Amino acid sequence: MAKRPNLIYVFADQLRFSSVGFNGDEYAHTPFLDSFSDACVNMENAVSGHPVCAPYRASLLTGKYTTGGTGMVINELRINPNHRTLAHVLTENGYGTSYIGKWHMYAAQLGHHYDTKNSYIPKGENRLGFDEYFAAYNFHHEYYAPKAYYHLDSPEKIYCKGYEPDDQTGLAMERIRAHKADGRPFALFLSYGTPHDPWTRENVPEEYYDLFCDTEFPVPPNYKAHNDPHADGWARFLPGKRKKLNDWKRAYYAMVANLDYNVGRLWDFIKEQRLADNTIFVFTSDHGEMFGAHGRHAKNIFYEESVRVPFLIKWGDRLPAGRNQTPVNTVDIAPTLLSMLGLPTPQEMQGEDLSDAVRSGAFRKNDCLLMGTGPTAIYGNGTEWRGIRSERFTYAVYKTGRQEFLFDNLQDPYQLHNLLRDPAFADTVNALRAEMYAKMDAVGDKFRWNSYYRRHWVKDRKILVTTGEEK
Repeated sequence: MAKRPNLIYVFADQLRFSSVGFNGDEYAHTPFLDSFSDACVNMENAVSGHPVCAPYRASLLTGKYTTGGTGMVINELRINPNHRTLAHVLTENGYGTSYIGKWHMYAAQLGHHYDTKNSYIPKGENRLGFDEYFAAYNFHHEYYAPKAYYHLDSPEKIYCKGYEPDDQTGLAMERIRAHKADGRPFALFLSYGTPHDPWTRENVPEEYYDLFCDTEFPVPPNYKAHNDPHADGWARFLPGKRKKLNDWKRAYYAMVANLDYNVGRLWDFIKEQRLADNTIFVFTSDHGEMFGAHGRHAKNIFYEESVRVPFLIKWGDRLPAGRNQTPVNTVDIAPTLLSMLGLPTPQEMQGEDLSDAVRSGAFRKNDCLLMGTGPTAIYGNGTEWRGIRSERFTYAVYKTGRQEFLFDNLQDPYQLHNLLRDPAFADTVNALRAEMYAKMDAVGDKFRWNSYYRRHWVKDRKILVTTGEEK
């Protein structure tokens, strides 16, 4: 019997679709990814269904929506471990599993990121099926020691010797070599922290910052000089912060350039180990970054800069390289990968198996339900929204005031024109609105105020629910 394929899933943090060269960014320095993408399936309508760090990771591994199962309605919560995840299926079917990097599903104290009670994820059920090798931490974004570290199987902090993404890539290489020697098929998840802020010169290697130290980045056409009234505390610009946009982008693009270097290192090693032909390799991101578009920075919003992410997939020469317009939501990733690996998908997973589109290169209709369930990491009512994104349109609505939007992302990529009142698009609005609410109903999403979840789903920042059922 032929050996099952390996899986290597590499994901960045806050890398948006438009900030790599292969998707058209003239400022990006991503030579490896630009070349590599030519040999990959580029799922260019991939979106982050809940574009915040912890909600994305919870949905990625469980195949469940936030309000339909994970309960990860904000950052800095501890996920209920009673989920059957992608990693459980892999382990049960003889795979060696490894997870390296940011986890962000275990904290139970806001702001205490470096306290081992929050940063160390104990061996056992809280690792959600990654039972073999776990070189991770819950959450931080300073990329040099003494703040850059990880844990293995004890609370001891193991400090990075250099720049964290460089060290993490080295760990990944070690694990690949060990997995190869073991002989079993393996799955490795590499969760980089970059290019998440803080975007300071001190938080990126000088050689990469120097690539952009004289670059003047223009503001985008959808830049707004005033804050979006719907923005939470993370998305609003504080006084004086808009003046830092160019400096932030210099550090951001430097981090992306380093990320490109490290993914290239990793891929060269995979080829050197003669594993490329039988390894499904994915490169993507958890969400994007607004950088002033629509009067916002950070993420947690339905606009393209936040939800749209790069998504490259390669499996030897088995997949038809090129751009595929099929929309991919976060919850679809686990069912799709399990199918490609020839493994069963847990019945409780709510995403779609899109492996047929990936394998054939053909378009498949798959409109994606998008969620925003409150502020980024604190509780509070007033920023909740829902949306749906097709291969062409985004429809979205805020809970407060029921303000609605319709954007034609093909004709209006910067989403400057709200078509909601345009008679020519009335049928489109009605169809997408109805489809969005039908998808919400199917997963038990009641479009609650954020305070509801705090009262009914969470205790001491630990999530009680596993299916999103009423409590």
